[in-house]
Amino acid sequence: MFLRLFTDLRAAKVPVTLREYLTLLEGVEADLAEHRVDEFYYLARVTLVKDERHLDKFDQVFAQVFKGMETLGQAIEQAGIPEEWLRKLAEKFLTDEEKAQLEALGWEKLWETLKARLDEQKGRHQGGNKWIGTGGTSPFGAYGYNPEGIRIGQDKNRNFRAVKVWDKREFKDFDDTRELGVRNLRIALRRLRRFARTGAAEELDLDTTISETAKHGYLDVQLRPERRNAVKVLLFLDVGGSMDWHIELAEELFSAARAEFKHFEHFYFHNCPYERVWKENRRRHDQQIATWDVLRTYPGDYRLVFVGDASMSPYEIAMPGGSVEHWNEETGEVWVNRLTAKFPKSVWLNPVQQHLWNYTQSIRQIGGLMGGRMFPLTLDGLDGAMKVLAR
Repeated sequence: MFLRLFTDLRAAKVPVTLREYLTLLEGVEADLAEHRVDEFYYLARVTLVKDERHLDKFDQVFAQVFKGMETLGQAIEQAGIPEEWLRKLAEKFLTDEEKAQLEALGWEKLWETLKARLDEQKGRHQGGNKWIGTGGTSPFGAYGYNPEGIRIGQDKNRNFRAVKVWDKREFKDFDDTRELGVRNLRIALRRLRRFARTGAAEELDLDTTISETAKHGYLDVQLRPERRNAVKVLLFLDVGGSMDWHIELAEELFSAARAEFKHFEHFYFHNCPYERVWKENRRRHDQQIATWDVLRTYPGDYRLVFVGDASMSPYEIAMPGGSVEHWNEETGEVWVNRLTAKFPKSVWLNPVQQHLWNYTQSIRQIGGLMGGRMFPLTLDGLDGAMKVLAR
């Protein structure tokens, strides 16, 4: 619609340049028109008309282009602008001072208020501080800002402040064929080795063959089971959300661990382990595994390794229903304690740089639950974690 105004003015012999048109768009982006056509009229006239001789032509063209419209939203809808662009226009950006003035409701009050809004609200809202909508400071909705809210209808994180997400999100499995950096990770993982000879006797035992041949006077070939790493590992991988920033490093670790350990199983979780985990992210909504089944299936001599940034709302760890994606009857803290009690040789590997841990409350909480056994996901951190698991 804005481009039509530009081209129609040019057709009417109003000397409008592309630079002036871009200045108009910058003014709209800076919200100088306040989303109403009459304010936009004055903004467009100031930026596009350089000589009062062209004011009449400008008025005629403007009236024709925006005939019957009161808001810029109506103009945008008629222009057929993609829905993704419209959503971006609705995003709310606040200064640090404005953000500091907003207060979090708290867990109980947040849910009470959401229930009340669902009962009362009858239509769509944008830019406010109360209703479920977009681009405002309400705790409920999308593309706005609130220090502690419930995200509804937004495709991805913007401010990392949501304590609940009312959407179905899809994650991708980690690639276990990654080779970049995997060699160094495998060397670090080799600290966690305890060799044993198990299985069928298929490997030539040269020393025993020589001894038995000399003893019996004929070739007496002796075989033995292959020597393998007998250590068993359960790998719990956090996926999605803020872990998207660490996918490459997590994939390298996943690939190295899968190649290094014969007795190896992996499971995915999001942010904090709860009552269910899964093996494939594309099927995580319909093929989940009860965490109780994991506890019953694998004996306590397995080493348990969590991989995650532990960056989440503190409610996800400490409160029933705190999970950002579903209603968990028991807290994340309960499930972490159950897992570490069953598998006492356990560590948490965190891809966030260690000097930043104290700035995130949830990282401190998880570190406390792990009894200080949280290590950075670096070669030095991995080396320290393997020493703890090998004791």
